Amino acid sequence: MSSLRIERRVTVPAGNFPAGLHPLLQRIYAGRQIQGAGELDYRLSALHDFHAFRNIDAAVLLLADCVQAQKHILIVGDFDADGATSTALGVRTLRKMGARRVDYLIPNRFEYGYGLTPEIVALAAKRDPDLIITVDNGISSLQGVEAARAAGIRVLVTDHHLPGPELPLADAILNPNLPGDPFPSKHLAGVGVLFYLLLALRSHLRECGWFMACGIPEPNLAEHLDIVALGTVADLVQFDHNNRILVYQGLERIRAGRCVPGIHALLDLGKRNLRRLSASDLGFAVAPRLNAAGRLSDMSLGVECLLADEPAKAWELAERLDELNHQRRNIEVRMREEAMRVLEPMVLNPADPALPFGVCLFNEEWHQGVVGLVASRIKDRLHRPVVAFARGEDRTLKGSARSVKNLHIRDVLEAVATRQPGLITRFGGHSMAAGLTLAANGFADFARIFDAEVRHRLGNGDLTGVMQTDGDLEAQFITLETVELLRAAGPWGQGFPEPSFDGTFHLLERRIVGGKHLRLLLAERLTGLRLEAIVFNNDGSRLANGSDQVRIVYRPDINEYRGERRLQLLVDAIEPVASL
Repeated sequence: MSSLRIERRVTVPAGNFPAGLHPLLQRIYAGRQIQGAGELDYRLSALHDFHAFRNIDAAVLLLADCVQAQKHILIVGDFDADGATSTALGVRTLRKMGARRVDYLIPNRFEYGYGLTPEIVALAAKRDPDLIITVDNGISSLQGVEAARAAGIRVLVTDHHLPGPELPLADAILNPNLPGDPFPSKHLAGVGVLFYLLLALRSHLRECGWFMACGIPEPNLAEHLDIVALGTVADLVQFDHNNRILVYQGLERIRAGRCVPGIHALLDLGKRNLRRLSASDLGFAVAPRLNAAGRLSDMSLGVECLLADEPAKAWELAERLDELNHQRRNIEVRMREEAMRVLEPMVLNPADPALPFGVCLFNEEWHQGVVGLVASRIKDRLHRPVVAFARGEDRTLKGSARSVKNLHIRDVLEAVATRQPGLITRFGGHSMAAGLTLAANGFADFARIFDAEVRHRLGNGDLTGVMQTDGDLEAQFITLETVELLRAAGPWGQGFPEPSFDGTFHLLERRIVGGKHLRLLLAERLTGLRLEAIVFNNDGSRLANGSDQVRIVYRPDINEYRGERRLQLLVDAIEPVASL
């Protein structure tokens, strides 16, 4: 019996695709519900209009008043990559627009927690700002906004997280997910929301004659799309058409070498080729290094790296981020191993009806900056929603939740909070990821109620991992040219996944490389075409010595070594099959 559950994407009838579009791309795009050429238009002119935001006029007038009157603007960002890129984008762009008093503040997650809290407002007030702009946070900061208003500080909230039943009493709020907001793309990252605000602000200042009066050039906001692309990829938001435009345009600028020195340095440390950059390179090489600052130390280090204009300074900061990322990896490995020891019964017998549907984990020694990564890895392994907790400095429990298909995790947390008021002191997030804080002794009650709520919403069929693929890849398309074709056909990302295929191959050779990776030599069954393949973090123990055929889920790729480019298959899943 096959252990791999593979679901091939259903291709809808092809729409109005461009003439001459490769038939393989027609099939792949159709499997992602693309209906025609309009959804593949990645020119900036195809972006949604900023006028579609319901509150854009109020937000722009508030911000324009502060810019033109040279009032003190303080940006308060989140401590992840989206928050860092949003903060850097705001500081860089507002200064180019003539604002001379722009500063930022990133809360230290270990001292202040998430968002615009009253404690952060008290810290911000020492800088005497006239306006606080929240980026990638603020929509749930009711008490923080109230504290700012009491201190005589105006507040402009820019956020993309889902709002609760009550909104903060800010002077203006910009969020595409506000109830009734007509902006078509609900999947903007925080950096995307701020980018739209800055587009609208530039238009307003142009109409006022501000740039001409000040004798400053009107800023080209497209120059900052490298930062927007990084934040969008890092935050794992859905790659709808609008987000694909932002990422595509940002990638084009990075490939041309027109990116901030900090991104260039982080890519160099990740050994990525600028000219062949993909969205996944931002996600796997840059985002973790940037996020490491917020997870282990202070995200201001990441912001300063993105703000650095001198390559030498950017490289110095990027190296510090790289070192933090190495530390983060070591901590994560230890925590994940500890979690898997606890979860061994679930791994060995996942069908046991006594096992929880919603998995909750807590260890007094765990690092609160890394629990989100552990929750994500365990979720992928068990195919169940996971909440991992660490002890905060105030003795409360800081949790990070990751969900599975068909379960809106923020709705689950809201239901738990309703069933037992006071158990969750704070929470917020998206459908697939969320954060929360529990009372110091609340873990057992939360784990019980969370599991019950998940059971109410999911069935046994939802707890089995299913891999979606684009079906067979004909031997004639297993070529270097196809790899280049697929790379150019992106950007690929969350909700618009990189093409992958499945098939059965003859297994000719196998060996372990690097101590933990499985190198294979395969043969295509019909043509005998020989193919190199690699399975990362797999020792081949599930392949019996007598196995001569394997079924794999894979992505064609290029292995570049010492100037030589060779085709290889990146294998995402593998299982032996009986000889035919």
